[in-house]
Amino acid sequence: MTTLLSDPNPLFARLPKGPPDPQWWQTIQGIFRPLEYSEAARKRYGDIFTFRFLNAYYVVVCDPQGIQKIFTADPDLFDSGKANAAFFQPSLGENSLVLLDGKRHQRQRKLLMPPFHGERMRTYGRLICEIAEQTVDRWQIGEPFVMRDATQDISLRVILRAVFGLAEGDRLQQLRHTLTQMLEVTASPLRASLLFVPALQRDLGAWSPWGRFLRLRQQVDDLIYAEIADRRQQEPGEDILSLMMSARDEDGKPMTDVELRDELMTLLFAGHETTATALAWAFYWIHHQPEVGEKLLRELDGVGADADPVEVARLPYLHAVCCETLRICPVVLFTFARMLKAPFEVMGYQLEPGTVLLPSIYLTHRREDLYPEPEKFKPERFLERKYSAYEFIPFGGGDRLCIGYAFAQYEMKLVLATAMQCVRLQLANRRPVVPVRRGLTMSPSGGVRMVAIDRRQ
Repeated sequence: MTTLLSDPNPLFARLPKGPPDPQWWQTIQGIFRPLEYSEAARKRYGDIFTFRFLNAYYVVVCDPQGIQKIFTADPDLFDSGKANAAFFQPSLGENSLVLLDGKRHQRQRKLLMPPFHGERMRTYGRLICEIAEQTVDRWQIGEPFVMRDATQDISLRVILRAVFGLAEGDRLQQLRHTLTQMLEVTASPLRASLLFVPALQRDLGAWSPWGRFLRLRQQVDDLIYAEIADRRQQEPGEDILSLMMSARDEDGKPMTDVELRDELMTLLFAGHETTATALAWAFYWIHHQPEVGEKLLRELDGVGADADPVEVARLPYLHAVCCETLRICPVVLFTFARMLKAPFEVMGYQLEPGTVLLPSIYLTHRREDLYPEPEKFKPERFLERKYSAYEFIPFGGGDRLCIGYAFAQYEMKLVLATAMQCVRLQLANRRPVVPVRRGLTMSPSGGVRMVAIDRRQ
């Protein structure tokens, strides 16, 4: 059996050491047991090691100084889009911000940045609270429900309203239904293999997994292009799609319909699936450790139910709870990969072009020197210490920092605050909840079953 230790590729000889298992076994472990496998590798090889996934070499880094070196390097040293294309292009399209490099990446980022900052956040805040209240009102006292289903409904409605400006109507309902079905195609560890293994991406008809995925994607595309066409005939609104359509680059050019479609898909997938999962984790930890929920509720009672959303989002303990959730259970395990185009030195290794750098969010967040007792949920650590952008990295960093990170944190805080002020909740059972793969993310097993006890006055 050929192992990675005897790999004939000359590039491998100059890489940090890593697990000696065959590449097919490392690939299986990366899909089905990524936490255990990466933790074992870190324990054996240290803060930088080589991992082989499919036919690529990934140099995993979980040292803050090494991560700083990567995040602050000249972006032109990397082919980041190329490094991530295999995983993201089938869903997002080749014009997605995630898959662009160089000037095209800078152009799209500049066009997309304004809607996620400034005064518009106040408008989004009222929308988030309204949608969260509507969802909470539907929870029946004493009847268990799956929290992740509820948070997915909230986050999808928020993103469709904020991004598309869609109120209730046929197109919104169709988009919600079809997007949810599309995500379910890769919702289990086994089905997630479709996103990682190109050989499985074969259209064998509507009943085959990839065939179903492609047909659902086409339905979503049809709905998005129809909405874009309608918008071109209307006055611009306040939603993100309107702002994207009116944005112009330095040459005065707007985005094409295909570019708009790909960026909308990026926002829909990156902005809704990840936030839904993070919220489910937050509800779990708050109620797994009731003292956290009690302390949070006391803070919320201090501002009242009618407080300005912006003021609520500034509450220190609420902020700490959200940060600790993203630390202990990061939704994605790694930042965006970066493929070297030129030689690059990091942590004493001179790496050659073609090497892919992969900063590990999960392993960095589990460092005992940064986060004592890392297995414990302790929001207070974020009140006692300010972490650098290379120590706490739930949204990546550098020129690949998630463009919607402020919106995601804002939504997380307001949904939690709204629910906590409206209803008393408890876990439906005491079964341990652990991270399991759901597509490209790590989601709570079972979705976190909860039950509403009573309404708050």
